[in-house]
Amino acid sequence: MSMKTHSLAAIAAACAIIAAPAQAADYPNQAITLVVPFSAGGGADNAARILAQGMEAVSGQPVVVENKAGANGSIGAGYVARAKPDGYTVLYDASSFALNPVLRKLPYDPAKDFIPVSQAVVVPNILVVAPESPFQTLGDLIQAAKEKPGEYTYASYGPGSLAQMAAELLKKDAGIEMVHVPYKGGAPAMVDVMAGHVGSYFANAASSLNYVSNGRLRALAVTSEKRMPELPDVPTVAESGIEGFSVYEWNGLFVPGGTPAEVIQKLHGIIEETLARPDVIEKLKGLGLTPVGSNPSEFGQFLKDEEGRWKEVVQANNITLD
Repeated sequence: MSMKTHSLAAIAAACAIIAAPAQAADYPNQAITLVVPFSAGGGADNAARILAQGMEAVSGQPVVVENKAGANGSIGAGYVARAKPDGYTVLYDASSFALNPVLRKLPYDPAKDFIPVSQAVVVPNILVVAPESPFQTLGDLIQAAKEKPGEYTYASYGPGSLAQMAAELLKKDAGIEMVHVPYKGGAPAMVDVMAGHVGSYFANAASSLNYVSNGRLRALAVTSEKRMPELPDVPTVAESGIEGFSVYEWNGLFVPGGTPAEVIQKLHGIIEETLARPDVIEKLKGLGLTPVGSNPSEFGQFLKDEEGRWKEVVQANNITLD
């Protein structure tokens, strides 16, 4: 290699070192893309769009929501894992992020290829049926399933999703058998439940609360430890006879591994300020969502705890993907 080539390489390396802090210093100076690895109209998508509006107001930059659904969120996650680590491509994932590693082989390493930025929201699920369903309570559904094992169906937004896991826990704890009908997203699952094509569904409250309120779905129970303020007349699963049953979905934001710490800090600040905005809080609570806004360290520990919890459940219940 010539002296000139060495000099050019040294200059390029020095420029790269100088450019990185400069790019971090003025972050964000262009549009941010929130990649939602689920279909439009589902719970994570609805929440992401509320957050995106608030982030635009806080950051002064456009925040675009892009849906890349499939494989219980792993397709969209894989896309973000390969993205440039500059803070402009952000994964807005859900509970599936902690479920996927214990259920399937992934084309990425969640621990190495992502950096957790913040848990955004937490939300219970609502066990819903069609308005014409013969079941008025969870007890009705359990009794019918005991009398006719394997005859009744439940939907999920994909194999290995929290909707499936919640139903599998119910099956175990109630001693019943039901058939899993997976969909490619929460929206199509909900449509078929409304139409009576599938019997029940542990729907994310963010995507189903409005349908329950307007009578297009009937709520049998909620998975939270206490009743939802938005549905004060709907009992919890625990109140309905399944003691200790508690399942929550969550959403959080991640950036690709290698993203500069200063960018992560600034992005977290934007998210934290967004989740404190009264207009954002009101919209999120209207969907049954509780804002969180944890810091990267807290969110990282939460993820470890979640993965450990679901690993135990999968092993104890011998849960396999369809």
